[in-house]
Amino acid sequence: MDTRLLRTFTTLARTGSFTAAAAELHLAQSTVTVQIRALEKDLRVRLFDRLPSGAVLTDTGARLLERAQQLLDAEDRLHHEAHTAAPIQGSVTLGASESLCAYRLPLAVAALSRDLPTVEIHMRAVGTPSEASEQLKSGRVDVSLLLEPRTDIPHLETEVIGHEPLALVAAPGHPSVETQASPHHPSELGELGELKQQTFFLLEEGCSYSDDFARQLLAMPGEPPRITRFGSIEAVRACVEAGLGLALLPVVSVAADLASGRLRTLRNFPEVPILMLRHRSRWTSPAAQTVMARLRRMAVEGWVGG
Repeated sequence: MDTRLLRTFTTLARTGSFTAAAAELHLAQSTVTVQIRALEKDLRVRLFDRLPSGAVLTDTGARLLERAQQLLDAEDRLHHEAHTAAPIQGSVTLGASESLCAYRLPLAVAALSRDLPTVEIHMRAVGTPSEASEQLKSGRVDVSLLLEPRTDIPHLETEVIGHEPLALVAAPGHPSVETQASPHHPSELGELGELKQQTFFLLEEGCSYSDDFARQLLAMPGEPPRITRFGSIEAVRACVEAGLGLALLPVVSVAADLASGRLRTLRNFPEVPILMLRHRSRWTSPAAQTVMARLRRMAVEGWVGG
């Protein structure tokens, strides 16, 4: 089987667009179409549904994607072993939670791109451990970074490379801020029970630290709190800045708002680990290994200069 067809298959599965796949592979869009049709003819299955929104994997295509990626991994490993003295090069896709994508990785990736000019680095948003697992399994990402206290997915290798503090925040005019006993020492706020009757905006289910906080609130006696879950930090922050309620967020995602006074800290929470995840059965290329090592160092150094 021509592995060029498999590479086109996996690229189209990752991008979801014939145009984007053609641009990434430096091919004409018509060539991508011909190659996908040739692979479907060879395998005697339909791999994609062609929809107005783009190319969507069929159930069969999704099932074959991991096998195709394994074959390409084997080919990449063969090329690497044949050219062990060659400089590190290739493409690495990082999956990361929204807060890391927005507030940590842009400068880090810029620094990596300067230091590793022969390595092409891409970023992809990954919200939850289950989503990271699927993206790693399918080969859409090579390594993931998540803000999570834990994961219990057995086929993922998990490594703590750093920590991010969390804070419960509110707008300055919110009643919870006005009644706070010690405004200059927000970490000394009393028990959460004092805040249970407030409205809370939390990140989507599957975000472990948000889920843990929601469970703490729901376990308290009395009427259940009003909790709204969003998939976007920006949506949560906008609601809180408008004075609609409280939110538990990584401090890095609201640092500018706290410094400017648009938000206030009600209570500090324990730091949440930054987890680096990779799939146990996937080959990690030298380029990916190098990027992972640089990210470990950046996290230890507080992302300074990266």
